[in-house]
Amino acid sequence: MNKRILSLSVLLSFVFIVTISYSENKKTKTEKKGMEEQTKALDPKNMDTSVKPGDNFYRYVNGGWIKAHPVPPEYSQYGAFTVLYEQNQKKLKSLIDEISNKKDAKKKTAAQRIRDFYNSGMDTVTINKKGVSPLNKYFNDINNLKSKDDVVKYTAYLHRKGIYPLFYFFVEADQRNSSMNIANLYQGGLGLPDVDYYTNDNDATKRLRKAYTDNIKKILMLKGEDEKTAGKHAQNILNLETKLAKTSFTRVEQRDPLRNYNKMPLKELEKLSPDINWNEYFKTLGAADPGEINVGQKKFFKGIGDILNETDMDTWKAYLTWNVLNATAPYLSDDFVNQNFDFYGKTLSGTQKLQPRWKRVLNTVSGNLGEDLGKLYVEKYFPASSKERMVKLVNNLRTAFGQRIEKLDWMSDETKKKALEKLDAITVKIGYPDKWKDYTPLIISPDDYLGNVISSSEFEFNRNLKKLGKPVDKTEWGMTPQTVNAYYNPSNNEIVFPAAILQPPFFNPDADDAVNYGAIGVVIGHEMTHGFDDQGRMYDKDGNLNDWWTKEDAEKFKKKTKKLVDLYDNYVVLDSLHVNGKLTLGENIADLGGLNISHQAYINSLNGKTPQPVDGFTPEQRFYMGYAQVWRQSIRPEELKRRLKVDVHSPGEARVNIPPFNIDSFIKAFDIKPGDKLFIPKEKRAYIW
Repeated sequence: MNKRILSLSVLLSFVFIVTISYSENKKTKTEKKGMEEQTKALDPKNMDTSVKPGDNFYRYVNGGWIKAHPVPPEYSQYGAFTVLYEQNQKKLKSLIDEISNKKDAKKKTAAQRIRDFYNSGMDTVTINKKGVSPLNKYFNDINNLKSKDDVVKYTAYLHRKGIYPLFYFFVEADQRNSSMNIANLYQGGLGLPDVDYYTNDNDATKRLRKAYTDNIKKILMLKGEDEKTAGKHAQNILNLETKLAKTSFTRVEQRDPLRNYNKMPLKELEKLSPDINWNEYFKTLGAADPGEINVGQKKFFKGIGDILNETDMDTWKAYLTWNVLNATAPYLSDDFVNQNFDFYGKTLSGTQKLQPRWKRVLNTVSGNLGEDLGKLYVEKYFPASSKERMVKLVNNLRTAFGQRIEKLDWMSDETKKKALEKLDAITVKIGYPDKWKDYTPLIISPDDYLGNVISSSEFEFNRNLKKLGKPVDKTEWGMTPQTVNAYYNPSNNEIVFPAAILQPPFFNPDADDAVNYGAIGVVIGHEMTHGFDDQGRMYDKDGNLNDWWTKEDAEKFKKKTKKLVDLYDNYVVLDSLHVNGKLTLGENIADLGGLNISHQAYINSLNGKTPQPVDGFTPEQRFYMGYAQVWRQSIRPEELKRRLKVDVHSPGEARVNIPPFNIDSFIKAFDIKPGDKLFIPKEKRAYIW
C-alpha cells in the first residue's frame, strides 16, 4: 500500500468496483463509436473548429467527441481511458471464459484459482442464499468485545483480513533507507472519501453527510438491526468518524513527504499514543517485534488515543460492524450490493446503473489474482515489438530530459549534476514483471466468493508482512500488466508502464510520430518528471528522502511552481468550483514537464527535417493535439465535484487548457495571442523543467 506511488491518472476512480458498468450483451452506441475511433491518430469529427484554440484548446480538439459521447448510465465519466479500459475488459473476459469452463484444471494452478474465484462470484444463487451469514463470526466476535484493549486487538485482526477501521498498517521501503522495508502506520478509518466531507459545512456537503448516515442505517438494517437502533448507531458512527477526520491531515498535508515521515521505535510510539495498547496490536497483527515504525501522521495517532477513551463500547462495536459490512458489501447478496451502489455509485459519483455481474466479478478476480491473470494477458495480447519500441522511446525521452536540465538558466551546476545523476539512475519497467508472484499457498474455493475475497486479502497482507525488516525487492511491480495506467515510484526511482497502456490512443503503431510523441511520449516524460516534481525532487537517485538541492535552487523552484499553483487555483471547471492548485501540483508539474520533454525528444528525432502537414495540421500542431485527445472526457457533475476534493490529478479539461499555454512552441504553433481567453502573459508562465 505505497502511499507515494505517483501515477499518470486516477483512470476510472473506483470508490468501489461496483460503481462502474455497461450493458453485458449489447454494446452502447457510445462504446462502439469509441472503439472505432481508438485506432485513428486524429479524427476531424472529434474536433469543434468553431472554438478558437486560444479560447478553449480542450474543446477545439475534443468538442465533437464530447458531444457525440454523453456519459452512459453505467459510468460516472466516459473518456479515452474508459474506452481503452473497455477494450481491455473484453480481452480479459475472453481469457476468463476460456478458463471458467475448464473441468481439468489442476489444483493450486493459476487456471484453477481463476476458474474457481470467477465461478464463485457468478454463483448468485449461493451468494443470495447465504445473505449476510458469512459475516456472523465477525458480528459475534465484535459483540463479545469487553474493553478498549479488545477494540485495539480486534482492529489488528481485521487489518489482517484486509478490512481497515481506524488506520492503515503496511510494510514498504524506509523513505530514508530505500533498500530496507519497515512498518508503516497511516491515518484512515473514514467511510467518506475525504476529511473535507466531515469538516465542510456548506449545504451540499451536509446533504452528502445525511445521505451517508442514511446509507449506514440501511446497511445495518439489512444486517438485522431494527430501524431505531440502526439510526442511533449510524449517527454515532458518523460522529466518531468526524472526530477521526478532525485529527487527520488534509489531502494537501499528506503530500509533504517530510511531514509524513516520522520513524520511531515502538517505545516512542507508545509515548506518542499511550492509550493504545500497541504491544497487543502488533502481536495480534503477527509482528510482535515490528522494529522501527514510520508513523505517517503524528497528530492523528496522538489524537486517536483520546478518541478511543471518550467513545463508549456500544459505538465501537457499531463502528467495527459497519467497517466489516462496508468492506464486504460488494461481495454479499444483492440487497447489500444494491444499497452500497446506491450511495457510493449514484449519490457520490452520479452513476445511474450498476455494472453487470460478470464485470464486477472479473474486476475482483483481476484485483486479487492480478499477476495470475496478468501472465496470461501478456502471453496473448502483448507483442514483443511494443516493448522494443517503448525502450527506444524511453531512451529518447531520457536524452531529451538531460538536454533540458543542462540548459536550465535557473539551476546551479551543482544541482544540475545531481539531477542528471538521478535521471540516469531511473529504472524503467515495461509491460510486465520479470518475476511473477507465486499464489500457490492461496486456497480458492469454487463456492465461497466472500471467503475468496477475504482469503486473498489476508494472503496479500501476509505477503506484505513477510517483507518487514528485509531488503526491498526492486523487481516487484505496484500495478498489474492489465492495468491501464503508469506510475513513478520515488523510493525505487523507477518508472513503470504496464502492458495495457501501450495501446491507442497512447501508443498507436499506425499514427505519425508527432501524435505518438504527444501521447505516449508525454506519458513517459510525465512519469520521469515525477522524479523532479515538488514531492519527487525530495528523493535522491537511490530513492532516499535526501535534500540534494542547494538552498538557492530550491527557492527558485518553489517560486516557479507557485506560478503553476496560481494558474490552477484560478481555473474554474464547474460553476464556481476551482481546481486545487496545491493538491494537484505534483501532477501538474509532471504534465508540463512531460510536454516539454517529449516535444524536445520529437524535435531530436527529426534530425533537422521538417515533415509535411497531415490532414492540414503541422507536425507541431499534431503533437499537441495528440496530447489533448488523451484527456477527452465526458463527466457527471457529481463525479467532478468528488474528484476536485480527492483527486491529486486535475480534471482533463484543465490538463489540456493550462500546461500547453506555458510553452512557447505551442503558442507559436496555434498563433495564440493576447486577447485569447487562455493566453498567459510570458511573465506569468511557469517555465520549470
